[in-house]
Amino acid sequence: MGVERVEVIATKPEGTIPDEFIRSEIEQPGITTVHGKVLEVPTIDFSDPDEQKLIRQIAEASSNWGMYQIVNHDIPSEAIRKLQAVGNEFFELPQEEKEAYAKPLDSDSMEGYGTKLFKEFSEGNVTKKGWVDHMFNKIWPPSVINYQFWPKNPPSYREANEEYAKHMHKVVEKLFRLLSLGLGLEGQELKKASGGDDLIYLLKINYYPPCPRPDLALGVVAHTDMSIVTILVPNDVQGLQASRDGHWYDVRYIPNALVIHIGDQMEVMSNGKYKSVLHRTTVNKDKTRISWPVFLEPPADHVIGPLPQLVSQENPPKYKTKTYGEYVYCKLNKISQ
Repeated sequence: MGVERVEVIATKPEGTIPDEFIRSEIEQPGITTVHGKVLEVPTIDFSDPDEQKLIRQIAEASSNWGMYQIVNHDIPSEAIRKLQAVGNEFFELPQEEKEAYAKPLDSDSMEGYGTKLFKEFSEGNVTKKGWVDHMFNKIWPPSVINYQFWPKNPPSYREANEEYAKHMHKVVEKLFRLLSLGLGLEGQELKKASGGDDLIYLLKINYYPPCPRPDLALGVVAHTDMSIVTILVPNDVQGLQASRDGHWYDVRYIPNALVIHIGDQMEVMSNGKYKSVLHRTTVNKDKTRISWPVFLEPPADHVIGPLPQLVSQENPPKYKTKTYGEYVYCKLNKISQ
């Protein structure tokens, strides 16, 4: 086995964690979290019949927070339950079964079962790691799906993911329309600028096993998402944190809500009106946390830049225009953009 998985490390009896998982003091959640206060990011009723109110709420939350939760969103709770059940069952399989879906070491794709994602900074001779294993699957459109990386066990994995993708369409269409209207654009402008029907839904399952020292480790380090928008459902174990006014807070868990993250590409297209959110994930000493983000991404060769309608002499472009593939390469390799 080429890579030691975090869930294997978590079963070792030492009661401590390897040095590569211990964050610096400026990152350690035991020191940097504001304890005793939960961040109340905006909660938006997606079924509100007052569309102007909904546009205003979405635009304000996207501009001032970059993260919000939507409720009454038309994805049945049963579809979410099935998605979470099959993901949980996959990670409970024997290790050798999971390794059959491992991401090839030489692969340029993110798809498959894996551990390392970002190029981490080194401190001394130690490369720092996140306390997380993951699974990536493209779940839409059909032309980009690679079933080689979809687990055959549990047998209902494919059905549950396809059903979730089907329900997700309605949310995505409505959300992009509201975001467009919130910028003063026609309803279809952001969807068109994002790749239209070629928009990719990349599902990631984050699996954070119990950690003996959750005060020292992070599941995922502080970052903004590379995507246009990310739509996430977690299990009920606290872990998502957002940065607000330079401090880290736990984000309140709402059962069956969809957590929306504005991603880097949306910030670029809106020329900075909408803000991508700085967030991270903590881990738990006794419980496994799992989350299911869907990253809405353009194809790699699709060019993203500030929308011409939002640029003027008084408001010049604040970001470079480049293909999404170029953006991802630079961000994953920590190359200045």
